[in-house]
Amino acid sequence: MSNPEQLPIRTTPETQVDPRAGDADREAVAERLRIAAGEGRIDLGELTERLDRAYAARTYRELDALVADLGSHPSAAGSGADALVLKPTLGNIRQSGRWTVPSRIVAECRMMHIEIDFTEAVCPHREVTVEAACGAGHIRLVVPAGWGVRVDGSSTNTGHIVNKATEVAEPGAPTVTVVGHPRSGLIKIKQRRR
Repeated sequence: MSNPEQLPIRTTPETQVDPRAGDADREAVAERLRIAAGEGRIDLGELTERLDRAYAARTYRELDALVADLGSHPSAAGSGADALVLKPTLGNIRQSGRWTVPSRIVAECRMMHIEIDFTEAVCPHREVTVEAACGAGHIRLVVPAGWGVRVDGSSTNTGHIVNKATEVAEPGAPTVTVVGHPRSGLIKIKQRRR
């Protein structure tokens, strides 16, 4: 006869374990909160409360909840209607070959990898914004010779952003602005040679 106090443990999708966050993850979110306060998007009282929660967070889910309403602020790069959203859940994503580049790309991953290869792409815009955020995963951008790439000043944890592309585009070529928010992962930008 079984003990009624010892019920069997069932594993369902609701009981799956969230990935654990580390010190670098907590610090990246804290920096993002400080930037939001500096922009007037949250007040000092809310900043203090969210920072306390960020440093006490154990999982990525807890950290994500602290910045979910901050999103990305509107930009002249384009509206949500002209955006490519890349968010892998079960496997890596590779955007490459012949494709049309929108004015805005959102790339977010926790553990997976995203590669965005612009070398064969058609880009009708002079300015392209890539909003890139990664947990322990990696985001890699590859641009053709002549394109310019700059890392936006609102990016956080910039020690995890490596830009090996030229900043100034050649006349008539696009400029990609990367707004990067890596945690413990890496955002790497590479430029193809002629």
